[in-house]
Amino acid sequence: MKNLKKITLGCLSILLVLLISGICQAGSCKATYGNGNLTFKLATGSPGELGLLKELAQAFNNTNSTTMCWVKAGSGKSLKLLKSKEVDIVMVHAPAAEKKALQDGWAIKRTLIGSNEFYIVGPKNDPAGIAGAKSAADAYARIAKSKTNFLSRGDNSGTNKKELAIWKNAGVSPQGEWYIITKAFMMATLKQADQVNGYFMTDSSTWVAGKKDLKNLKVLFKGDPFLINTYHGLCQPEGNGKAQEFASKFIDFLGSEQGQKLIGDYGKGLYGEAMYNDAEYAKQYDH
Repeated sequence: MKNLKKITLGCLSILLVLLISGICQAGSCKATYGNGNLTFKLATGSPGELGLLKELAQAFNNTNSTTMCWVKAGSGKSLKLLKSKEVDIVMVHAPAAEKKALQDGWAIKRTLIGSNEFYIVGPKNDPAGIAGAKSAADAYARIAKSKTNFLSRGDNSGTNKKELAIWKNAGVSPQGEWYIITKAFMMATLKQADQVNGYFMTDSSTWVAGKKDLKNLKVLFKGDPFLINTYHGLCQPEGNGKAQEFASKFIDFLGSEQGQKLIGDYGKGLYGEAMYNDAEYAKQYDH
């Protein structure tokens, strides 16, 4: 009996340590840009992973004497971190959740900053025949019918939300060995899809950055307006700390001529093509 109590207490202690560790890491910095006196925390996924955020942060910090902490998180988690006041600002692509945040009053200043789009990539021989699909939902229905490997991030990110919406439009509840949930970010899942010869919906920015290292995949479907991916910035309401003032200024910077040029030009020097569209282009898809 004593041994059982010891084991139970030991398990509870381990769980408590893991819980505390998870809480502490939730808003931890993946990278820090600048060395100014005041630090503000920004949560986002692909723009940070692909280097755009660093370029934007450096330009902003130069004139504001600030430091930016990048918290790596998908759109769903980013918004949760903003709601719990663990970050000051987010760059996300989850329109319905963003609008709800404004309605509920825990986020302000939702600003369109640019866009990219989703591509459905897959094996070059396209066993599901999605290259001939009429819509993203049609492409997904074909993949489900063929039971060819499909990789899902399964992490409540903006990408995952969009994927689930497409499955719903297709009238499919994906399940089975062919439906592989990775719980990983965009680039890692894209590389895994290449390894297992599976289908995946990646954003165009990640595809541009990663395609040179992929051996088995190609873009098989794109162009459905439903696949356009608009990014917005949101920040904490006024009065939530000194950092809120600079988070608000950063959103203004993102929408400024300088910020928009950085966004619209990013990737041209590295990959020969832009990785994002600016807000002027994106607004035709912003609903």
